Amino acid sequence: MSNLGDVHPLLRAAGSLADRALGLTSPPVPYDRTRVHVPMPDGTVLVGTRYRPSRTDGPLPVVLIRVPYDPRSAGIVFAAPLARRGFQVVLQSTRGTFGSGGHFRPFTSEREDGLATVAWLRQQPWCDGRIATTGGSYLGYTQWAVAPYADPPLTAMSPHITAARMTDTFYAQGAPALLNALAWTAMIGTQERGGIPLLPHPIRAAKLGKALRRVPLQAADVEVAGAPVPYWRDFVEHAEPGDGYWDATYGESPAFDREGPGSLANMPPVSMVTGWWDLFVAEQMRDYRALRAAGVPARIVVGPWLHGALEEVRTSLRTDVAWLDHHLRGGPEPEGAPVRLFLQQADQWLEFEEWPPPATAREVHLQAAGRLGEEPGTGVSTYVYDPADPTPSIGGPLLQPPGEQIDQSPVEARADVLVFTGDPLPADLDVVGPVTAVVHVRPELDHADVFVRVCDVDERGVSRNVVDGIRRLDPRTVPAPDVTAGEDGVLAVGIELFPTAYRFRAGHRLRVQVAGGAFPRFARNVGTGEPFGVATRGKPGAVEVLHDAAHPSRIVLPVL
Repeated sequence: MSNLGDVHPLLRAAGSLADRALGLTSPPVPYDRTRVHVPMPDGTVLVGTRYRPSRTDGPLPVVLIRVPYDPRSAGIVFAAPLARRGFQVVLQSTRGTFGSGGHFRPFTSEREDGLATVAWLRQQPWCDGRIATTGGSYLGYTQWAVAPYADPPLTAMSPHITAARMTDTFYAQGAPALLNALAWTAMIGTQERGGIPLLPHPIRAAKLGKALRRVPLQAADVEVAGAPVPYWRDFVEHAEPGDGYWDATYGESPAFDREGPGSLANMPPVSMVTGWWDLFVAEQMRDYRALRAAGVPARIVVGPWLHGALEEVRTSLRTDVAWLDHHLRGGPEPEGAPVRLFLQQADQWLEFEEWPPPATAREVHLQAAGRLGEEPGTGVSTYVYDPADPTPSIGGPLLQPPGEQIDQSPVEARADVLVFTGDPLPADLDVVGPVTAVVHVRPELDHADVFVRVCDVDERGVSRNVVDGIRRLDPRTVPAPDVTAGEDGVLAVGIELFPTAYRFRAGHRLRVQVAGGAFPRFARNVGTGEPFGVATRGKPGAVEVLHDAAHPSRIVLPVL
């Protein structure tokens, strides 16, 4: 270990200002920083920084943060604020990043490296054996990679804006999440190259936009990062049904239905923060539900935030301080119910004992002439999806702005988007929980996507997206439990939309879009079955959407 010296007084002052901006009001504690080098079983050495409260004797618990991004930024935003609250923190660069040895191939070595790091920490005289973890996004995944396997178990865990199996989010019910995957590829592929990440935002956005539209997509990483990026190659090459690469990469992934190492039975108490517009929120809510079902003490806060929004970071840090204080220092137990949700459009926080909260399932049916109603309608509506002119995506849970809620008029004006609109609501409608859809379709092609989006139409007629979901239809995976075939050849397609807590105000109208894609958020379905990374040609195809009594296409809303 090498001492990095005292923290400069100017940095201390800046830290105090940062604490106030982050909503941390307790008096700051001075701390010292020391460089640490942690050997892995294969001889690779991972580097990190140890933050320890000054003028303390004896061993202390360790808060471990494992990060693949610039440790200077992570130190300022995550490690230093916790150190100023009196916690001993170790901030470690993951394999192949920012001075750590080896090569960075996301998701492939975090369990082994994380467990080796935990074992090394417990051998140090300055660690009392208790280890907690924290961090968001990939920093959250590094916790999930370790916590089910740690022996003895970790003391506490705080994985924010993440999921136990992050890569499941990048293949949404079979459809590759192109935009988010390539945006992340651009970031991790350039973050250590001087000057490239600092290009003006419009230039970066233009490079990304051009790469998204290239055909084939296999080498899009070279366009945005200047060189092949291992994650992108894995994402493209292992997207086909039946490919077991990601399962093998995870190894014994957290098993939600059995005992022993690698199961939720080994998990410590868990505190999580996410946002309704976060790309991982659907998976994270499933993780929370699984934790509670396994008897693991767990809490979750869900706000009206995009991935990594400032208020999300503020909330994560404030909840971390209270959570770590309780589990590492015997402080008071966090107050309130374990589930805290922001009800959008009501500017109101709700608390529940469970997720999803008790609700009434309200079915809203697609009907003829673009209507929504309480009962099944009649007839058939048809759209034609053309991969050469793919239906665009606007808004939603994105890494690359603009995300969140956006006026949908450009999409709804297209001929390849079916739009169904209800009557003005007589009273506020509070939807809290997972939203689902069942759409009865007869596609012309065996390979097709069905994208469904629920929107909120205000009194002026402006339509804004609320939740959505997609299902890729492929003869290799259909029929399936969520896609059943009738004798007439019609497929009943079940689609999991994102969860939400949202108030549709009185006087507003519900609207549902049905389309054959949402590009570039999701990779276009070329209609031929050719893998999306190597496809160069597409085939247009018509899709009939049936909405009669025998084929009741509908949205199911959990209403409080």
